[in-house]
Amino acid sequence: MKAMVLAAGRGERLRPLTERVPKPMVEAGGSALIDWHLRRLAAAGLRDAVINVSHLADQIVAHVGDGARYGMRVAWSRETEPLETAGGIANARALLGEAPFLLVNSDIYCEVDFSPLTSLPLRGNRAHIVLVPNPLHHPQGDFTLESGMVGNGAAPRYTYAGVAVMSPSIVAGVRTGEKAPLGPLLRKAAGEGKLSGELFRGLWTDVGTAERLAELRTLLAAR
Repeated sequence: MKAMVLAAGRGERLRPLTERVPKPMVEAGGSALIDWHLRRLAAAGLRDAVINVSHLADQIVAHVGDGARYGMRVAWSRETEPLETAGGIANARALLGEAPFLLVNSDIYCEVDFSPLTSLPLRGNRAHIVLVPNPLHHPQGDFTLESGMVGNGAAPRYTYAGVAVMSPSIVAGVRTGEKAPLGPLLRKAAGEGKLSGELFRGLWTDVGTAERLAELRTLLAAR
């Protein structure tokens, strides 16, 4: 299985920091966010990763290189301007191939064990997503979860963690180079009964604001 790390966003809510430092390279616990992900992917046995880049792309490419220092091989998918989540996946189709892949958002910190996901069968589903209890900044959540299947019901709802096993078919309707978010495609798959999932209750943080970044740094420093 290959991994794809989404790293092309501008990190608008973390400005002015992200005007000079790309969001995936923001540090917490002594490492850049993207370093945490790549090391954990390698520890789970993955050897090939595709990383999409756009904003301050050269900094990320120079930092990660070919991936050898993580024990991985990295291929780069460059975007002239950020194509959003589904657009980024569609733009990297040729690099990802036709098999399911493990998707990770680079703007989170999470301690999800990737190992079980690397051999998880989709069984006809378009994706299998990891959900987390709703954080304070997103109390309404995104999806329901019942008997391993993700839905669009009213309650109880959980938040998409930015970690998933995906079939490339989920972006079949997105043209290469087109801007498109992933959320509507996940909701469509859920509505069709084609989205499985699991709940993770360990450490997870969406590093979306300076306040949440400071909280994560304090937490990791205290360990």
